[in-house]
Amino acid sequence: MLAVLLSFASLSSHAASAAALTLDQALAAAQEAHPDLALAVADQAVAAADRDLAAARSDWNLSLEAGLRQARPTTGPDAVSDNSFKLNARKSLYDFGRTALATQAADSLLEARAASLLDVRARRRLDIMARFFDVLLADLQYASDNEYMAVAYVNFDNARDRLAAGQLAAADVAELESAYQEWLVKRNAAQARQRLARAQLANAMNRSGRLSADLTDPDLVGNNRPLPEYEQLLPLLRTSNPRLAALRAQLAAATQRIEAVRAEKSPALDLELEAADYSREASTRDNLRGGVVLTWPLYTGNRVNAQMAREQAQFQRLQAESEKLSLDLEQTLLETWLEIGELQRTARTAAKKNTDYRDLALERARGQYEMELKTNLGDSMAATMAAKLHERQTEYRLALAFARLEALLGQPLEKVAGDKTAGENKEQTK
Repeated sequence: MLAVLLSFASLSSHAASAAALTLDQALAAAQEAHPDLALAVADQAVAAADRDLAAARSDWNLSLEAGLRQARPTTGPDAVSDNSFKLNARKSLYDFGRTALATQAADSLLEARAASLLDVRARRRLDIMARFFDVLLADLQYASDNEYMAVAYVNFDNARDRLAAGQLAAADVAELESAYQEWLVKRNAAQARQRLARAQLANAMNRSGRLSADLTDPDLVGNNRPLPEYEQLLPLLRTSNPRLAALRAQLAAATQRIEAVRAEKSPALDLELEAADYSREASTRDNLRGGVVLTWPLYTGNRVNAQMAREQAQFQRLQAESEKLSLDLEQTLLETWLEIGELQRTARTAAKKNTDYRDLALERARGQYEMELKTNLGDSMAATMAAKLHERQTEYRLALAFARLEALLGQPLEKVAGDKTAGENKEQTK
């Protein structure tokens, strides 16, 4: 126990804060600044700018033209000034869907970026939760290995005394020393993992260098939630998963871009207004003019066809990605669902029973130790610590599996249960 306390004291000297960190506090960092989150926000900002750019295609275009010229009229020998000043305004009246389709494509892409942002936040929560549990497990592993090392050292130290008294052979002492050295190596490696796990948690929270000395072990009451049937979860995955939603939006954007490219061969109708002033009067010049201009592209070469082929290839690629992702996510959903079921039904019970047994064995060992019947108290304490480690590891696995399940569904399980109850009540009403 002294070695454990000294280890934590050493670790605290490198920590930025001595306050115990809770899981809720750590998960709150998922909403704070982070490079992954900044990338997703930047992608969303680019998509918003593209949407504004597409919608601006039908805005007024106002241009100013000023010219300083010298001209020699055909009716006179001298050169005269032929300066001009023109103000031109032009606006698209109808472009046969170009602007509308480009704006729709940009809106769909913005929707995809918003779904991707939700997915990034969900993955950040999962990463922080996993790193938080890694720290707790590293502490428990260190305590367990340290307990076993202490037992091995006591056995080795006693053997040296017996060797000096001629009660034990040197080979037996060497065997016990070797066992102690092995546990010493494991204990030191576990101590290094404590520091590494804290550094990984700090990086996941975007707080590099600010290591948390103490963490509060969460209650994880959500592990007792009922698990809905797989057949109930599968439709929710297909409709609400953020990654699938992002790809569906990208597919919609690709379809709209194809139609926008196809519209490039259609005519365009523009309104044009112009005001001008000239230094030399002429009968063919107008100070004010206005009209409607019809532009019909008769030949565009291979430009439109090549762009169309590119957009169609991009659509096919996105479609293949969507189908592959759907298969992968369905497989992940089944694996996660089965893992939760196995952990809830058997693994938790087995781990708890093993912990209870080790607690009883420790109490028995304490009683025998006090009566000086046996000296296996250290072994029992080490086994109890190892059983506690396994029990908490099982609970952390279950909590992470539930979190992955909710991330796959894009909504909390409570909402799934609430929707099911509402549906059942509606059927009963009918």
